[in-house]
Amino acid sequence: MFTGLIQATGTLFHKGDTQVYLRWETVPLPNALTDVDLGDSIAVDGICLTVETILPDGFVAAVSPETLDRTSLGMLPDGSRVNLESSLRVGSKIGGHFVSGHIDGQGHLEAAIETDNAWKLSFTVGDPRVARYIVPKGSIAVNGISLTVADCSPSGNWFAVAVIPVTYRETTLQHLRPGQAVNLEGDVLGKYVEKFMTPGDSAAAGDGLSLEFLTEHGY
Repeated sequence: MFTGLIQATGTLFHKGDTQVYLRWETVPLPNALTDVDLGDSIAVDGICLTVETILPDGFVAAVSPETLDRTSLGMLPDGSRVNLESSLRVGSKIGGHFVSGHIDGQGHLEAAIETDNAWKLSFTVGDPRVARYIVPKGSIAVNGISLTVADCSPSGNWFAVAVIPVTYRETTLQHLRPGQAVNLEGDVLGKYVEKFMTPGDSAAAGDGLSLEFLTEHGY
């Protein structure tokens, strides 16, 4: 589990079809990444990967065919900059939102416009299975970065976010170009609510969860 607050950036290199090598770029490394151990989980552009080998200047992680198919990882050329975040630890602050590191699908940058005090980034989403979890003022992880949806279409196939300068400067958002693919993960809480509210779902029926129940209890 992650929070979507990026701790460092790295450079990606492919090692065949089954592994990637991540070289640290942020100097000095934050404390959360200085004691990486074998088997640890690290989000790479929002993708939860497991550390297989530790190197003096980075680490090697395994990637599966599913990861390459569902995410932008397979399309990134060697030398690409990526966002890095270590897994959430007990007692850590949660400044973003709960991010599982399991990518729902991809979107594409439409435009990045600088304003007086922020950057406005807009994205298109082609897969309705991903777009359904994008709601106004909801949380969305874009390449592992926890962001708030400032505006979106009713279907969620288009959305915009406002990014403060420090986030834009310290992550790979600054390197995105129109048309480039990004990894998207919707808020896991919304997915559970959707399942519980699905008509005919036996678990929801057994628990008596309904719109009336939610309204009665202040939701």
